[in-house]
Amino acid sequence: MTASTLTVPPVDRVGIVGCGTMGAGIAELCAKAGQDVLVAVRSEEAVPAGRRRITASLDRALSRGRIGEADREAALARVAFTLDLGDLADRQLVVEAIPEDEPAKLSVLGMVDKVLTAEDAVLATNTSSLSVSRLARATARPGRVIGIHFFNPAPVLPLVELVESVLTDPATRARAESFVENDLGRTTLRSPDRAGFVVNALLFPYLLSAIRMVDTGFAEPEVLDRAMELGCSHPMGPLRLADLIGLDTTVSIARAMYEETKEPLHAPPPLLLRMVECGLLGKKSGRGFYTYR
Repeated sequence: MTASTLTVPPVDRVGIVGCGTMGAGIAELCAKAGQDVLVAVRSEEAVPAGRRRITASLDRALSRGRIGEADREAALARVAFTLDLGDLADRQLVVEAIPEDEPAKLSVLGMVDKVLTAEDAVLATNTSSLSVSRLARATARPGRVIGIHFFNPAPVLPLVELVESVLTDPATRARAESFVENDLGRTTLRSPDRAGFVVNALLFPYLLSAIRMVDTGFAEPEVLDRAMELGCSHPMGPLRLADLIGLDTTVSIARAMYEETKEPLHAPPPLLLRMVECGLLGKKSGRGFYTYR
């Protein structure tokens, strides 16, 4: 039986682990699609911070005419928070969206796997660079683990990469694909389980090359960004994009790609490492290659 002929059960209860930039964006996207969303966070302080991220994003969508007031209120009402991963037991699909740290992701996936009660529940990771096959091995049922890689900002960007491990069941892929395309209205791209997948394998050598040009004094960030925006019709230059992604995330993805390929172009430049060590993480910290208010 092929994935296209499988009966795909619906998803209407979604769990999200983590409510940083990506977790909040995924939670908002699911809530706007009518899902019952439960977000698991690790501290009491993370609850109001996560709700503020979701509310601010919905307010921007409202101010730009993308949603109405009633839609905003309905989406907020569909999002709840918990400090207990056990509360995710009844979820039909759970997305792990914590920072790009392999040991932490392995721990979370293993714990969530133990609490999910439905045999056909999908356990997804939003990793942007790590091996889905390795992450799936942290669970007792690796066949139901799949990479569902959203892009930042998740409520806006239309592409989602689906990354199967060598152990992913066809039913898991079919359910994840149906959920992303039919429920969330996103376009899926099936990517191989290789470091960086498709998009970042193309994007990161470009970003890291731009950072090296700044590091060596070849050009200032403003010059490089203006050159790519005006000369190549890019909507955003490489340094502003790195700031948006997060410089700490950029380091994590670069390291994962370098570890797998040993390609020098994938190694994080010294300037990038020093900036992250000093807490200059880009837009989310208020300062990276640019300063943000």
